[in-house]
Amino acid sequence: MSGQKLDFDYVYATFRPKIRRYLARRVDETEAEDLTQAVFFRVSHALHDFRGESSLATWIYRIAANVVADKVRSFRNNYQESPADGLTVATTEAPNVWTGEILPAIDQNLIRKEMNECIRGVVEKLPEQSRAVIKLSEFEGLKNGEIAERLGASLETVKIRLHRARVRLKKDLSAQCHLYRDDRNELACDPKHCL
Repeated sequence: MSGQKLDFDYVYATFRPKIRRYLARRVDETEAEDLTQAVFFRVSHALHDFRGESSLATWIYRIAANVVADKVRSFRNNYQESPADGLTVATTEAPNVWTGEILPAIDQNLIRKEMNECIRGVVEKLPEQSRAVIKLSEFEGLKNGEIAERLGASLETVKIRLHRARVRLKKDLSAQCHLYRDDRNELACDPKHCL
């Protein structure tokens, strides 16, 4: 599929919610919207150059990953050394929800990323049917009807699979992690022996 055949409005409508969720897992909620706009600004300017060497989704997610990397670089560049006392000062700080200390927001995101990787590792070990419905529901944010359509299954089948998958996931997570809800009300864990 070449860039000339792609309509930006279609691309935006199709991928914006997914990219927004992807970014919201990597940065603060307030920054996710700004970064989503930055991603689609880049997509709009580069869409005509898309050669189809990878899938459109892969290409857009790569742009999103680059936008996040640029944000991290920008954050690091905002640390400045004061010539008077030689102290390093961060221009963006936020309280650490675990210790109450002041940590740069990017550190909180790294902690959140490690927890999410642990959770995803447990999800990857689930049986295929359970893993599929959990990923579509929890990671992609699809509703039960959309999952049924995607999997070619009935709505009732999806509801049953999702219930069983959540029960299994909770059991497996409890065995490996101390579970809690974080400041964003997302499921998070402190590993017992995962990672």
